[in-house]
Amino acid sequence: MLEIFYHPLYTDGIDKTSRFPRERYKLIFNAVKNLKDAKIKFTTPNKINIQNIYSAHDSRYVDSFLNNTLSISERRKIGLRPWTDKIIDRTLYIMGGSLGAVHSAIKNNISANLAGGTHHAHYAYGSGYCIFNDLSISAIYCKKNLKNYDNILIIDLDVHQGDGTAAIHKSDNSVFTFSMHCETNFPLKKTKSDLDVFIKKNTEDNEYLNILKQNLKIINKVKADIIFFQAGVDTLHTDSLGHLNLTREGLKKRNDIVLQFCKEKKCPVVVFMGGGYSLPITHTVDSFTDLFEQCSQYSIIE
Repeated sequence: MLEIFYHPLYTDGIDKTSRFPRERYKLIFNAVKNLKDAKIKFTTPNKINIQNIYSAHDSRYVDSFLNNTLSISERRKIGLRPWTDKIIDRTLYIMGGSLGAVHSAIKNNISANLAGGTHHAHYAYGSGYCIFNDLSISAIYCKKNLKNYDNILIIDLDVHQGDGTAAIHKSDNSVFTFSMHCETNFPLKKTKSDLDVFIKKNTEDNEYLNILKQNLKIINKVKADIIFFQAGVDTLHTDSLGHLNLTREGLKKRNDIVLQFCKEKKCPVVVFMGGGYSLPITHTVDSFTDLFEQCSQYSIIE
């Protein structure tokens, strides 16, 4: 059974006039809900305890966001403008959804948040549609609060580098950050991950999948008690922010490769949704629906 955490504010907490494709969350929810034979249930997340945000972020930045006193330049760097009066609750539910997914994955082998993967958020500022970094918050939560989950492996296959995650954990040997991303894409200034793989613009399925397999062999030696899969689908050839040429079938093969890797590591998996900005958005919706259907079949028990 795949438990997916979802709240209507994932869509409704973003202004209708925002450039961000807010409807994708609602569309994916409806598509996954209508899958036949998939063992999936949806759960409404709780808001995150603010103390868990402080564990990964600067208190001044956190308080400024919660008090709605971020500067214009700080908001501009994040995006999602114009901000609505629901943006704070939306963010707290997304962060809570990721922590809920951590607990669910430990219990059920795998779980997902139908949002999150906010890997551009740094310690003291947000960036690239990311306010707080739920990957980092979840990793620190595991180490501080969960017995026997001290080593976290982050597999970030979003088309954009997980710069915020890499920066937050740059001195933390218990969190291994692996980011495989388009070399000529946001962010302009990259941050060093434990393993960065730069993919050339216009790379297609076979080359991409071969590179992924090679690098999963490299990180197979990394000690992991739990794996976080940042599963952005902005590597699609239809994506407006991607610059790679993967097909829907190629992404399904990517997912299978990662899930098989996790199975061989005998690790629970938390799936963070990440980016997807296809034109039309139906391509993004289809690939995320594929992802969750594939995850519903995952088990580390033979």
